[in-house]
Amino acid sequence: MKIFYENETETVFPFDAEEIVALVADAVLTEEKCPYNVQINVLVTDNPGIREYNRQYRNIDQETDVLSFPNVDYEAPSDFSEIAKHDADYLDPETGELVLGDIILSADKVFEQAENYGHSVKREFAFLVSHSMLHLCGYDHMEEEERMLMEEKQRMILSRVQITRED
Repeated sequence: MKIFYENETETVFPFDAEEIVALVADAVLTEEKCPYNVQINVLVTDNPGIREYNRQYRNIDQETDVLSFPNVDYEAPSDFSEIAKHDADYLDPETGELVLGDIILSADKVFEQAENYGHSVKREFAFLVSHSMLHLCGYDHMEEEERMLMEEKQRMILSRVQITRED
């Protein structure tokens, strides 16, 4: 897995953020049985930054905690079977890696929500990465059943990487 990580803020997390991204992303890809080596772009910004990205790309003029931009059009979540048929659209021609998509996180929201939910900054960061990675794998939460499935998968992933609410 190749992660292109950029922090455009001066925020310093009390853990190695790139390490947590890699740990959580790997756990999601393993759980979802992704048969490819993947590339993921991760950008950490602040509340004004994520508001601008949200406005620019989704026409929603407000802050959010995380934005996910999947590169793959799935028939069903984590159905990687059609990727080979569209390799020019999804695979890096130089490496053959699946370009899974982009994640944009608000560092401000990570700290705010950790405090609001009474758990660690590390746990909130890992939760948002797992949530976004599931979106990059084709999951959504527009319907109640989808939301419940994503929540269960997020809990399972965080348990697997041993990042709990107590961390």
